[in-house]
Amino acid sequence: VQLVESGGGLVQPGGSLRLSCEASRFISGQYNVAWFRQAPGKEREGISFIPKGGIRIFYADFVEGRFTMSRDGAKNMVYLQLNSLTPEDTAVYYCAAGRAIITADRINPNSYNIWGRGTQVTVSS
Repeated sequence: VQLVESGGGLVQPGGSLRLSCEASRFISGQYNVAWFRQAPGKEREGISFIPKGGIRIFYADFVEGRFTMSRDGAKNMVYLQLNSLTPEDTAVYYCAAGRAIITADRINPNSYNIWGRGTQVTVSS
């Protein structure tokens, strides 16, 4: 499976972006998928998680309702809607997939072995 992210760019504070993650083949029933981000000089941090075949999405506490993850299984696509962006959200955003994910580690980057190359999100006026 290969993952390709898109949709990043430059946006003003308070703005929105919709990130996309396209999988090379069907993954909905076989792979758990998560979004991560990594800012310069910081560790990669988990944002959200959707289990394989499931509908309950988990978000990291810092999201605070600003981001929404969704999946279109028919298109092998996963999305991350980013709203109310601040300069602190500037980072490279990645999607990742893994087959066997322990619940406690669902947004731990070490749990995933399939990664996209990332898409840059820059929030600046």
